[in-house]
Amino acid sequence: MRMQIDQQLIRHCRKGDRKAQFQLFKSCFPLLMGVCVRYKKNEEDAREVLNMGFLKILDNLDKYREEVPFEAWIRRIMINTLIDDFRRSRKVRELIEYQDFQENPAAGELVDLNEAEKQFSAEELTALIRQLPPVSQKVFNLFAIDGYSHQEIGNMLGISDGTSKWHLSFARKKLQEMLAGLLNASRVIRQ
Repeated sequence: MRMQIDQQLIRHCRKGDRKAQFQLFKSCFPLLMGVCVRYKKNEEDAREVLNMGFLKILDNLDKYREEVPFEAWIRRIMINTLIDDFRRSRKVRELIEYQDFQENPAAGELVDLNEAEKQFSAEELTALIRQLPPVSQKVFNLFAIDGYSHQEIGNMLGISDGTSKWHLSFARKKLQEMLAGLLNASRVIRQ
């Protein structure tokens, strides 16, 4: 889904035209909400951050350059808003959560994450990602979905590259275990 934004609409928004700003919001909403729900536990929190991010987009429209794809520009602002929100809300020692990290020996075989994409809907996979601890969830989204490097993630979250790699590895392993559990449950139901 490619987003088409008329440059004239952006010019009207820059001039403070409320109708144009509302039209821009409606046009950007699906893309931005898609970004936000990957990082927040529920839709209400996602909408709250989306609204903060959209205000930043409006405040910074004068800095937007037409040679840059508008979609990439607003996505970057939204991800930065999500990271800022995370930094504000995290507790002092939340960076490395060891609770619930005990190994689950009954998990059995692991699942190939690429195969899981074929067998599960995007909504099901998103629900599983939301079950990860907050930092692991954010690292997984930033690396696997948004394409950031560990160095970039470390800078955004205030963690080392090694810690980012650990969280990604942990997230992948947990997702594989959860997917294996779902696959085993669905096999039992079908029998």
